[in-house]
Amino acid sequence: QVQLVESGGGLVQPGGSLRLSCAASGFTFSRFGMNWYRQAPGKERELVAFISSLGGSTNYADSVKGRFTISRDNAKNTVYLQMNSLKPEDTAVYYCNFVAVMSYWGRGTLVTVSS
Repeated sequence: QVQLVESGGGLVQPGGSLRLSCAASGFTFSRFGMNWYRQAPGKERELVAFISSLGGSTNYADSVKGRFTISRDNAKNTVYLQMNSLKPEDTAVYYCNFVAVMSYWGRGTLVTVSS
């Protein structure tokens, strides 16, 4: 059974940092690219970052380029999102995701950026 479990969210002040983790199980993690999405209150879910199956390729939304870094550890079946220089507009529930015939999602972790 496929499972994606996000962790690492919380309350942080503007300019601060957080590292999100997504622990994957139930599938061959190293075969799939992984995504981080986010959904802010009242807004549609948006793609934040992508990493290829072996980590050699990454892409970011323009809004997070230069501040967020996606990475993965295939030995630990985990994908990470390092978030620096956080802004109030980064407040959202963050989800990890991958697509294999269908789209799989975790339950998300809430990130709140506020002073």
